[in-house]
Amino acid sequence: MASTDFKDYYAILGLNKTASAEDIKKTFRKLALKYHPDRNPNDQQAEARFKEVSEAYEVLSDEDKRKKYDQFGQYWKQASQSSGGAGGFNTDVGGFDFSQYGNFDEFINELLGRFSTSGGQRRTSTNYRPQGVNQTVYQDFARGFGGNNGYSEPPSTPQMEATISLTYSEAFRGTRKRLSLANEIVDVRIPPGAKPGSRIRIKGKGSIDPFTRKRQDLYLNVELISHSFFEFEGDNLICEVPITPDEAVLGASIEVPTPDGMVTMRVPPGIKSGQSLRLKGKGWHLPKGQRGDQLVKIAIATPQNPSATEKEYYEKLRSIKSYNPRQNLSSMIL
Repeated sequence: MASTDFKDYYAILGLNKTASAEDIKKTFRKLALKYHPDRNPNDQQAEARFKEVSEAYEVLSDEDKRKKYDQFGQYWKQASQSSGGAGGFNTDVGGFDFSQYGNFDEFINELLGRFSTSGGQRRTSTNYRPQGVNQTVYQDFARGFGGNNGYSEPPSTPQMEATISLTYSEAFRGTRKRLSLANEIVDVRIPPGAKPGSRIRIKGKGSIDPFTRKRQDLYLNVELISHSFFEFEGDNLICEVPITPDEAVLGASIEVPTPDGMVTMRVPPGIKSGQSLRLKGKGWHLPKGQRGDQLVKIAIATPQNPSATEKEYYEKLRSIKSYNPRQNLSSMIL
């Protein structure tokens, strides 16, 4: 496998290497549900993402595979094939023929200047690499092992991450931010539609890779400052709107705030407190430029300081009402 084929399974799931097995399982279920082909018919990008997420989960959910992946990086499969040594190790990595080694461990031992399993002499030079192995392949291996196996070069620089806090307005409309990271001022553009848990990739604004001397990417983890009216439920924006008892009984047309203005919403007669109504296309920005839905949860609000006239009419209603919502409670007695 060439170094450019390497898949960072942790990044695919939006996790880091310290993630627990439960974190991996929860994240996979969430992403698998989001990108499942049944929920995204004829969407090739979603299908590809689903396969990518499934592949990452298959490796990271298996304790043995994850251990090898963490230790050997992009060559974890070759390491898995090395068990049973006597059968030989014949794998093509970067054009190098491994058939000269009995197994993967022999190659690693020679690569890192340790005693080989076949009793060869120890090589002590930190600049040594086996003949025929190009520098890129050698460095890829070396980064995975670091100083623990005698190799003196430092491990590769981990990807740079930072947390950015946005108001709901900034996240909905998009914004530009100036961040101070590692003694450097970085200007970043946040596209419209960021929400809690979003991970934004800023190309070429991360740490410098000590091997390639190129700037890596910066990843921003988004958190939103709580809002007094709006919050999230999955991809949907939700809010709670109070109505009066007469509006609940008779129905009404009420004005409801959305992220970009007020809209008129019809409340059907007889609605219950806690019931939700949907405003289609009035919610948050979605990745493909569409808008999600806004869910409006209804709360029936009773007047706290009714006037004398209001009290009089409520008394009349009580004296003539025919509906008793508690009429069946007597059957609940044990």
